[in-house]
Amino acid sequence: MRTLTLASLLTLAACQSSSIADIPTEQVEGYRRGYHQGPEVFHVPDAGSARFAPTLLEGFDAEAAMGTVAALDPFYREAGNEGFDAALDLVLGVLRANGFGEDEGFELRIDERALGHPAWTPRSARLSLVRADGLARDLHAFDASSDRDRCMLPAHAPSADVRGPLQTSLAQLRAGEVLVTEQRLADVLDQAQARGAAAVLSSFLRPFNEDPTGKRRHLDAIRYGRVPPGTTLPVAHISPRVYERLTAARGATVHLVAEVALSERPLRTVIATVVGDDRAGEVVALVAHVQEPGANDNATGVAGLLEGARALRVALADGALKRPRRSVAFIWGEEYRASEIFLETTTRRPIAGIAADMLGASKEKTGAICLLERGPDPGALTTLPPDQHTPWGASRVDPETLFPNGLAAILRCALVDVGLAAKGWQTDEHPWEGGSDHDVFLRAGVPGALVWHFTDFAYHTSLDRLEMVDPAELEKASVAVIAGALAVADAGPRDLKRFVETSLAEAETRTGAVELEGAPEEVAFQWVEWHHGSRRWIAALCAGEPLPDRYRID
Repeated sequence: MRTLTLASLLTLAACQSSSIADIPTEQVEGYRRGYHQGPEVFHVPDAGSARFAPTLLEGFDAEAAMGTVAALDPFYREAGNEGFDAALDLVLGVLRANGFGEDEGFELRIDERALGHPAWTPRSARLSLVRADGLARDLHAFDASSDRDRCMLPAHAPSADVRGPLQTSLAQLRAGEVLVTEQRLADVLDQAQARGAAAVLSSFLRPFNEDPTGKRRHLDAIRYGRVPPGTTLPVAHISPRVYERLTAARGATVHLVAEVALSERPLRTVIATVVGDDRAGEVVALVAHVQEPGANDNATGVAGLLEGARALRVALADGALKRPRRSVAFIWGEEYRASEIFLETTTRRPIAGIAADMLGASKEKTGAICLLERGPDPGALTTLPPDQHTPWGASRVDPETLFPNGLAAILRCALVDVGLAAKGWQTDEHPWEGGSDHDVFLRAGVPGALVWHFTDFAYHTSLDRLEMVDPAELEKASVAVIAGALAVADAGPRDLKRFVETSLAEAETRTGAVELEGAPEEVAFQWVEWHHGSRRWIAALCAGEPLPDRYRID
């Protein structure tokens, strides 16, 4: 039987350990006060993201970023549709105004290809309860994509003008009736169509959509979702409050009118690249998806990357920052596909992919805080305190696919550095769960991570609008993403000690949890081996040596 000791960890680290006394006292206290709830971060002055965070915070224009969120908020953005293209046009305008696509070392590329289905743009919809005397009362309605109830039409819902009596039971549904249900549309759509339903109305919300304040705001929330392109059965999402009203009016008639526009439009992906210095052929990718109508999800990601790219451009022009060794690519497009397109078309070698998704949620209004979702690591196999999964939930991880690397350690430093520079910021982290662009990089064997906010009760509902965004939160999260990416792109020998010691601190935290929780010893050795591989990855990164595709630790 193998015996785990701290000495064995230090031997694996193969790097001179430094005492916590080396860290300035005020910063140690800052960590202990809980700016970041993850493992300890080792501090070395002017190393890693600490070289970038203060300058980027100073140059980041939170008002401009909020202006972008406000400009995108009125659009129901779906891949290739009018709102999606309007958002990309705004992004392109800002990038071009700041020299991307014109100045040397600041590339701008637009990938254009077939969307694969007609672009879908909603125009209007109205759901009415019709009384026996013929009078109708609107339950949900919108006449412009900026209106409150716009999410009542799932993406790709068809145009419609149907009416019929209500039915609450799928088993008893008869032809010509309108099914009203608390189930997801995806779970009832085919059966309802086979039974001849006139339409389906769903009030489905996830458990984490419940208002944490007790004010029950979720009762008026309408879920945002999708049905497959080409769906012909009229469908709509309704709020729990309207669901209660309809079930109380059993046997009544409802009238659903919907107008959508279908058009043949291309799918565009925008890629702006700050070309690196001596290792320009390697690239760190930052991705923000444009589709989905929410302000936090994901107008804040779009705005945060855009303002971050502008702030970096200005800092490089002013000499406040030096050009990073490796290139940094900023990507805007359809979730998942934008990352796939980037990986298919880039001439550089991607060494990390970071998803910027939901960057600005107000903790006061939504309950969410900024989170780092690490790539798959031993914590995703066996989750031990202080780790815990979010209400999004754990996903299955194959132990054979674990890829030891130091990306999460570097991004953890960035969260702490921004919190210290901003004199306070609550952040946390959790094991990999999946569900955003980082998954595309992970599947390609590239280290990936996600920076996001959760648990946001307004997530994927009609309540995710501009008033739920906190400008200060958007600024800090955006700067952490950019500073973390630059710490990877510009990693050098002076960063080695900080990154390795931060990785070691994580291993100590995890192995300590194994002992405290009485977990199998094998879990501790998984973390030892992870740190060993992470140290090697970090050493190659900081030395400017080629990074291998995979590390397998024997």
